[in-house]
Amino acid sequence: MKSFFKFFLAALLALFVFFLAGFFILIGIAGSVAKRDKTTISAKSVLYIDLSRNFRDKRSDNMLAKFSGDNDMYAVSLYDVVRLLQHARSDSLIRGVYLKCNENANGFAASEELRNALLDFRESGKFVIAYGEMISQKAYFVASAADKIYCNPKGSIDWKGFASQLFFVKNALKKLEIEPQIFYDGKFKSATEPLREEKMTEANRLQTSVWLGDIYHRFLLAVSSARNIDTVTLQRYADDYLIQTAGDAVQYDLLDAVKYDDEVKDEIRERVGIHEEDKIEFVPVGTYAEANQLKKYSTDRIAVIYAEGDIVDGRGMEGQVGSDNFRDMISRARKDKKIKAIVLRVNSPGGSALASEIIWRETLLTRQAGKPLVVSMGDLAASGGYYISCAADSIFAQPNTITGSIGVFGIVPNMQDFFRNKLGITFDGVKTAPYADMGTAFRPLTEREKKIIQASIDTIYHDFKTRVADGRKKNMTVIDSIAQGRVWAGSRAVQIGLVDRLGGLEDAIACAAGMAKLSDYSLREYPEPLSLWDMLKNNYNRTIKSRAIREELSPAEYRLYEQWQHIRQMTGPVQTRLPYDIFIE
Repeated sequence: MKSFFKFFLAALLALFVFFLAGFFILIGIAGSVAKRDKTTISAKSVLYIDLSRNFRDKRSDNMLAKFSGDNDMYAVSLYDVVRLLQHARSDSLIRGVYLKCNENANGFAASEELRNALLDFRESGKFVIAYGEMISQKAYFVASAADKIYCNPKGSIDWKGFASQLFFVKNALKKLEIEPQIFYDGKFKSATEPLREEKMTEANRLQTSVWLGDIYHRFLLAVSSARNIDTVTLQRYADDYLIQTAGDAVQYDLLDAVKYDDEVKDEIRERVGIHEEDKIEFVPVGTYAEANQLKKYSTDRIAVIYAEGDIVDGRGMEGQVGSDNFRDMISRARKDKKIKAIVLRVNSPGGSALASEIIWRETLLTRQAGKPLVVSMGDLAASGGYYISCAADSIFAQPNTITGSIGVFGIVPNMQDFFRNKLGITFDGVKTAPYADMGTAFRPLTEREKKIIQASIDTIYHDFKTRVADGRKKNMTVIDSIAQGRVWAGSRAVQIGLVDRLGGLEDAIACAAGMAKLSDYSLREYPEPLSLWDMLKNNYNRTIKSRAIREELSPAEYRLYEQWQHIRQMTGPVQTRLPYDIFIE
């Protein structure tokens, strides 16, 4: 009995502490909200944008982060930044933009939207100054929209062309005596190559050369227009590795000058019109968002649904596209009479074939119901990401969006020898039918079972191509010629008919408004913000875990870790997924 009361009192104390902590969190949140209401912008302010921050499609309004002061856990969305730059054009309190451009945590399509928004901002006559110490190529892509680009005198600008590398684990699996039993359709469907090859197949090398070349060409064109240097010359800079120092970049007109941070700020003071000893009022883009209400209210609405992350079965977690969640979201938006059109923002490498089919079905029902449905593709809208897009009335993508990858694969690992020879573990059991244990990792598949699984893969691939052919109003022969799991850049996807127009989310929303004949409307964004309980239960712990892993690993090691996690996710249900993680350096 004494032991019982000991544990009871301990549990009671823990419960008391939990509710006490919750009470103080609520007080902190209330204070945060009150502070946000009082946020004001001073005259002669400069909007500050740091490209090392990842502007995701869906704004993460994390109240716990605001309470803790951890700004990395709270960020405005990409579309917020675009709208804030539009607002700042006519805001007399904002004199210009200071762009910090070392690394760029955003993909090339997102960077295109940021770059276009900065070019539009410059048309107001206000300045954009970009500065970095070590400027990456992707950061320079955005920085080229500035009227002045500076670098630390002892810093550097990366200018060496683009590369995309894969890692292969076939030999590692062989040493471990693990057999990845692989099934796929599409000669370009190279998702399983890291498991079955030691290097890229010729088909994969071809497709990668084409889409990487398209993205690089877009990069050169943008810089050529901004810096008035022809693309042949820019290519020569990379081929001959002429840009080795910041001084070289000035010599070859990629930079306007080399300057230290204090010298750049002196120039900003001069442009703003304040004294040399005065403090510059830099306004982080998140603070500017708090001070300016972007939402407007109207009886007529357009739903913007952000499908960002891996496509998974069930409800999924934050940062995933769960089939149940997104089916319900699209269904509610379709049946809501106040919502006159839907924009589906897709930023996904794909995932579960069944989950993709479930979401596709809701998009088809929306189109059949006559409610306009427009897709806006972000950095990635490939494989399952394209599956859920293909039924739309119109599809928008950026020139450097990664899309296509219309193909299917499945993996059933055979780990019998690994367990027996490496660990000394064997398995045995009883079954009531010959195929009751088909797909287990503890024995190899029989030839009959392999044929059954391949037949399932073939059926799903045929269904995928049929969905695309129906949605794009093309015959199966045409779709088959551009499918085969092949990856395309957005610019080429327009040419072959997988995408209708080039443009960003704002263009897609304008298109949806035009189709619905709306001149005045408000936006309703999904998924809706998480409840406080969900943040306490899931979001905070998951973010802390992710950050802890990221901090322990170098960027290259973390990418390998992510790729290994994705390889693990490939086993099990049939996948419509991008061949590999796209990383360009």
